[in-house]
Amino acid sequence: MLKKIATIGLSAAALALAVSACKTPELIQKDVNNTTPERYENSNQDSTNTAKELTWREYFTDPNLIALIDTALSNNQELNITLQEIQIAQNEVRVRKGEILPSVNIGAAAGVDKVGRYTSQGANDANTDIKPGKEMPDPLQDYMLGAYATWEIDIWHKLRNAKKSALTRYLASVEGKNFMVTNLISEIANSYFELLALDNELAIVQQNIEIQNNAFEIVKYQKDAARVTELAVRRFQAQVLNTKSLQYGIQQDIIEVENRINFLVGRFPQKVERNSEAFADMIPHTIYEGIPSQLLENRPDIRQAELELAASKIDIQVAKADFYPTLEITAGLGFNAFNPSYIFTSPESLIYSLTGELVAPLINRNAIKARYLTANAKQIQAIYDYEQTILNAYIEVANQLSNIKNLEQTYDLKSQEVDALNQSVAISNELFNSARADYMEVLLTQRDALESKFELIETKMKQMNATVTIYQALGGGWK
Repeated sequence: MLKKIATIGLSAAALALAVSACKTPELIQKDVNNTTPERYENSNQDSTNTAKELTWREYFTDPNLIALIDTALSNNQELNITLQEIQIAQNEVRVRKGEILPSVNIGAAAGVDKVGRYTSQGANDANTDIKPGKEMPDPLQDYMLGAYATWEIDIWHKLRNAKKSALTRYLASVEGKNFMVTNLISEIANSYFELLALDNELAIVQQNIEIQNNAFEIVKYQKDAARVTELAVRRFQAQVLNTKSLQYGIQQDIIEVENRINFLVGRFPQKVERNSEAFADMIPHTIYEGIPSQLLENRPDIRQAELELAASKIDIQVAKADFYPTLEITAGLGFNAFNPSYIFTSPESLIYSLTGELVAPLINRNAIKARYLTANAKQIQAIYDYEQTILNAYIEVANQLSNIKNLEQTYDLKSQEVDALNQSVAISNELFNSARADYMEVLLTQRDALESKFELIETKMKQMNATVTIYQALGGGWK
């Protein structure tokens, strides 16, 4: 009888293996292209990379800005949410690791069973003696205490590959956090420089209001002396009112930028400490961009995409293992008795079991095939995402290198324009006082001078923002 059962079991296993040995679906293949140009346009071959050489504490020198970044790295809600996602990914690794090991449970049970005397089981129990002259208890109680274990034998490395995939995705989530840190630091720095620029614009407006008020008073005296008409007085008055109205818009912008910074650092609205007077004298960092291939190592988003790609390749192996049979071993050991006083009586109350089960898919192969092909599609998708991330990183750096050079030229020209217009304002005032220039020339010159000063500050802000963005684009800020 045992030989027959063994033969049936082996035949079933052979049939399962034969079914599983059917050809798996053919996958779409795509090579990964992670090559980059040898150098950036109009750049040398120097491998010195500012983002690699300097941490963000060394790159940013303003103590107020450093304090804001420090606070944000502790309090920013979005960053803290990401840290919890890393914890979730780490727990997933533990789950996958646990699936490789046997699962052992311990349990206890108690029950009572009453069967009819005139049933086949009841009639048989009625004639059974547990001791000479003593029948089986009726109703029959049942007590059990034991441990049970199940273990899937990882023949095809399915469980180990699933653990490896989870571990790779955990590492990718860490790189995702690093990329968020670079973005957070960049956003705070850019907002901080914008705030300094607005402070300087407000100071210029207030200086211009004072200058225009003085000019307005002079025009009123000249009108009393019949040297100008009422029209000139009203035009100067309108100019003063227009300039005064500008300060309220700038003040509102200051409030909004301050609160944007407060939100990033995770606190309720309050004054942002800063030294606005030093803004005009700030000199943008000298940037060494290195070579493009360094982006593969420096940029957290590229490393995250690379790890996601590696995980997607492992997922294909996990999905492929579903075509093959699974071997599961189940074992149990414990005590079972109809009376609590007998439950630990050995060997009479001892129970144990050992079962091996080999199962292969037969009817649901279409579902397994679909999951296998989906894993392949996700791998191809991850390849494109990886290549796109590399391309985007290179373009970001190239754009900012060009931007820095163009802004440097723009700032020099704007500085000369401001100097020329400042001289024009003084000259126009002298000519107007000596009746050799029309009041409109004075007004237009003052307006142009004010606009040019605003543009100079805007250019300075763009220069400082460009140094922040290039540092981020080169992969700096997360260390």
